[in-house]
Amino acid sequence: MLKVRHFEIKAKYWLILDFMRATHSKKVGTGSNKRPEKLNVHIRNSWRTNLQLIRSIGNMIGYKKSLSEWQCLSEVKMGRGSPIPPMLRRKIVEQYQKGVSQRKIAKSLKLSSSTVHNIIQRFRESGTISVRKGQGRKTILDARDLRALRRHCITYRNATVMEITTWAQEYFQKTLSVNTIHRAIRCCRLKLYRSKKKPYLNMIQKRRRFLWAKAHLKWTVAKWKTVLRSDESKFEVLFGKLGRHVIRTKEDKDNPSCYQRSVQKPASLMVWGCMSACGMGSLHIWKGTINAERYIQVLEQHMLPSRRRLFQGRPCIFQHDNARPHTASITTSWLRRRRIRVLKWPACSPDLSPIENIWRIIKRKMRQRRPKTVEQLEACIRQEWDNIPIPKLEQLVSSVSRCLQTVIKRRGDATQW
Repeated sequence: MLKVRHFEIKAKYWLILDFMRATHSKKVGTGSNKRPEKLNVHIRNSWRTNLQLIRSIGNMIGYKKSLSEWQCLSEVKMGRGSPIPPMLRRKIVEQYQKGVSQRKIAKSLKLSSSTVHNIIQRFRESGTISVRKGQGRKTILDARDLRALRRHCITYRNATVMEITTWAQEYFQKTLSVNTIHRAIRCCRLKLYRSKKKPYLNMIQKRRRFLWAKAHLKWTVAKWKTVLRSDESKFEVLFGKLGRHVIRTKEDKDNPSCYQRSVQKPASLMVWGCMSACGMGSLHIWKGTINAERYIQVLEQHMLPSRRRLFQGRPCIFQHDNARPHTASITTSWLRRRRIRVLKWPACSPDLSPIENIWRIIKRKMRQRRPKTVEQLEACIRQEWDNIPIPKLEQLVSSVSRCLQTVIKRRGDATQW
């Protein structure tokens, strides 16, 4: 079935109906009107949904040409306000280019002279035969107002729509509603999104991140592959925490199956792990609070064996963040006694560590698997930890240089990673 626009279907319907009435009146005379009335009611009830019926009517009256050709050649006039079909417009322009006068064109096609004149004049001005778009109601905010609104929204990105509406009413001196500002924001090619969560960085931290990125920008990928990265992350049992969105009707908002259930204090696990481009290291599940003494025990029991297994005696650099157990004096003394070279790390910089992406991947898997107990959660974490492929680790490590370039470009501010 051809895709025909709404008004074209309606125009074809009325043209065919008038043509059938004229044809039927010639055959049966004007004395009997029962059959055309029944046909009229039947077609009126079905023209919106069945285009095949219009085609079958054309075959029933013996018309063999296409609907577009029939519109061009029919002697029936279009209704007031109905657009002239494109083929009829094209025929008017073709006859005009052949030198036929506008009056003769209007007479041959049974159209008004003003209609033919307007079509020809539009063809002279723009070179097209398309219908001119209607003017419609003028918008409250013109192009200049939209530019001012766009500048304000970009300057104050965290402002609410109500605050923007209050500002716009005072600035433009116009009566504006919240829905009007919503539409105007969309016209400015802007949209309200949920912002990403990033750690707060003051000016000193941004400066240190910028200097650290410049100092390590010359490191090659082979140099970054010698870094053993470690970090901790918290995992919660996701039982009862469904998604924010639910598929329902408007009346089902109070249906218990459509509620978003949450647990006040869900069971959780604190996990420590280490990784490098050579593979995944050991994984340790914390029990209780973390302090410097317990952190040193984890380094002795898990970090040192992982270092020997992954690097096999080759020199490597150990990296951890600036948490209090990591920067305690006994921890730094233990690392110094063990002759472990530690990579100096800027504060509030999880976006520069590839192991944060590993935690993100595992947490995404946990949301899909949805373990119900702490034991199931621990088993799922260990399984997904061992399933991380080495090509993925190499890809994450090789992206560190690109992260440093972004930090330098943003003068130490947070990146998209």
